[in-house]
Amino acid sequence: MHESESSPSHSVLESKSSHESLNLAHESDSSPSPGLEYYNTGYDMPIASNSADQGFSGEIVGQENSRQNAAVTQAAIAEGTEETSSKINKHRRSGFNPEWLSMPQYTGWLYHTQHGMFCRLCRQHKPANKKGTNKRPFVEVAAETYRKDYIDRHIKTDHHQESIRCQASLSSGVSVIDSFEPTIVLEHEAIIGGFKCLYWLVKNEIAHHTNYPKLLTLAELLGCDYFEKLKIDQRNNYRSHRIIDEMLEILAEVLEEPILNKIRSSRALSLEIDESTDVSVSKQLDIHIRYLDKEGHVFNQFLDLVSVNDGKANTIVTAVKEVLLKKGIPTEKLYGLGTDGAAVMTGRVNGVAKQLKESFPKLVAVACAAHKLALACKDASNSVKYMATFRDHLQDLYLFFHNSANRTATLKAASTTLGLTDLKVKEVKDTRWLSQHKAIVMLQKNLAAVLGALAEEAEIRKCPTAKGLYTFCATYRFVASVYLQADVLPHLACLSKVFQKAHVNFVHIKEQVPVTIQTLRDIRDAGLTPIPRSFLSHFHTDLEDPDKLGAFDIKYEEERGRRGEAVQDHSRVAQWGRFQQQVIQPYITGLETELERRFQEMDILGAFHFLRPQSAALPDYTMEVSQLQILAKRFCPDQEKVLLQEWFSFKNHVLTGPFQNKSQEELLRLLASEYDEWADLYPCLSLLASIALIVPVSSVNCERDFSAMNRIKTDLRNRLQGEHLAACLRISINGPLPKEVPYDRALEIFFSKPRKIRCSDRACKLCTN
Repeated sequence: MHESESSPSHSVLESKSSHESLNLAHESDSSPSPGLEYYNTGYDMPIASNSADQGFSGEIVGQENSRQNAAVTQAAIAEGTEETSSKINKHRRSGFNPEWLSMPQYTGWLYHTQHGMFCRLCRQHKPANKKGTNKRPFVEVAAETYRKDYIDRHIKTDHHQESIRCQASLSSGVSVIDSFEPTIVLEHEAIIGGFKCLYWLVKNEIAHHTNYPKLLTLAELLGCDYFEKLKIDQRNNYRSHRIIDEMLEILAEVLEEPILNKIRSSRALSLEIDESTDVSVSKQLDIHIRYLDKEGHVFNQFLDLVSVNDGKANTIVTAVKEVLLKKGIPTEKLYGLGTDGAAVMTGRVNGVAKQLKESFPKLVAVACAAHKLALACKDASNSVKYMATFRDHLQDLYLFFHNSANRTATLKAASTTLGLTDLKVKEVKDTRWLSQHKAIVMLQKNLAAVLGALAEEAEIRKCPTAKGLYTFCATYRFVASVYLQADVLPHLACLSKVFQKAHVNFVHIKEQVPVTIQTLRDIRDAGLTPIPRSFLSHFHTDLEDPDKLGAFDIKYEEERGRRGEAVQDHSRVAQWGRFQQQVIQPYITGLETELERRFQEMDILGAFHFLRPQSAALPDYTMEVSQLQILAKRFCPDQEKVLLQEWFSFKNHVLTGPFQNKSQEELLRLLASEYDEWADLYPCLSLLASIALIVPVSSVNCERDFSAMNRIKTDLRNRLQGEHLAACLRISINGPLPKEVPYDRALEIFFSKPRKIRCSDRACKLCTN
């Protein structure tokens, strides 16, 4: 064979001294060691085979490695190169240091060839590369960086640690594949499976006491045989109400731990509180919390549900303080309080907000914006006599059809005749903020069918209620009021939806309320020519259309002729003018007045307007400086001068720097972020931005919590209360998807107490606690 046809590999181990060292292991046999084989990779070297039948023990591998290392050392010394001289000090020139081979941390796996350094274990087991390049030093390619820290870095790599585990498995007689298979303990799997079944039930708001054993039985039928491990004996089968409640508490604790850690690390906190009565006529106090993460994003989480004896202010304040102490909430970071605006919450003398401010001086109490909007709409309607009566008749219409199947059938028949679909008269309720808007939308769309059904009930069945409703509804003012509210209420409903968002703050109020007020003014000032494409612009056309309202005897006034009354002008212009004067003008003016009164005076929240981009461009800083002084006095009384200096520097960034063309909400988030440089440059402004973001302007999260409570605690589950009801709410509201729950942590907490169930492994630390 020609030299060019021979193997391209040339290893130091081919030297005479290397062969003599290898032959020491099998002096009586001239053939290669059965425990060694060669890789044809370009870097020939003997390595341990991973075949279990060759019986290559860990002890022989260690002996062989030491002999190979000795051979390599002798060969390197024999070369007499300057890099491997016997006298090596810290000033030696670069190159391989033979003394590394005798160091304990490198013995057995490090070897050197003419190409560079390699790892014997990594080349033997070749663990899969999870990330990075496929040409790994010490494995696929030689490592040519001769530094000790570079070798130490290889020891810490994942593939080297995996190779060590593989070698340890081979030495103990366990295959490589089996060494990476997870050890399944059926008892542990049974407990985790029970947690999964219970979590799924509670997350989907299903009765867990009655359905948990049934779900385990179903799982056994589907092939989950490990649930048999839960049946210890006839009395202990882990299906009792007591163990279900204990597992429920463990799941709630597992979900609450990371949330509380994030809350404690937040720079600013605020609370939303509200009280309600559940189905068992028990008073429940709901506490919701708002906090920031490190990037300035706002999060809302359910904190707790507490049963209280009464709804008095002292009782509520005591319950709130107990929850804060129990959960370890840092009260010095508490800056905001959101309530529904009830007297017990906002009372000036002894209200909940007043008492909490005495304990937490920096607290800012805000009444719910969604509640204030609903009250503004209600007060505006009550200020106009006809609109108050109009609202009552909407509810009468709903009850007339809702309480009778025959009347509902008549309404559906009328809608079918007119070619209408999705016909349903909606209820108007004070507790539902958008109920009147939905009722008006459906009534305006199906008004002809409703009038037809009322006329049929009045004429054929001689129903006096139907006759009275038809007399009121088949009038000019009623139909015009329906069209008017069809134009007005969508804007108010849009504003209400903004306030009901989870992360709403004062910026949304500042931006949305003036826009809504201006829109209402445009409707009022339109006069005799309504806004094009509005419902009012089609009002008179629909009155004369025989396919719509023209088929009915729509009277110009609901008032019938009375003695002594002068005959009024019934022309279209005259009637529209009277409707403008008697209904549209006072109704919209009342809405405008109520919105301005309830939202324009935002107390201390209005001082945060200095952070708006427009403030930086104003030539006169008097207003902004006064706002800064108000905030400094409340939140950082010792830093007023520093705050002013920060703001004068910050406004230059807004005008010409990186904050240019940013909205106010974006500015607040950038300032509140702890990961950006601005929090270090402007610490006082950063604190104020954090406070502005977390101060709640509504208590809608509490309303959602009560909706969840009513779904969970029903008439059939009216005994659910206390910590177990709060645990169900915590899982339903805060809980992630069932596959994302850390069940291992739940298993640890479960076995923190002595249990009847134990795994077969006596050395298991989990079961022996």
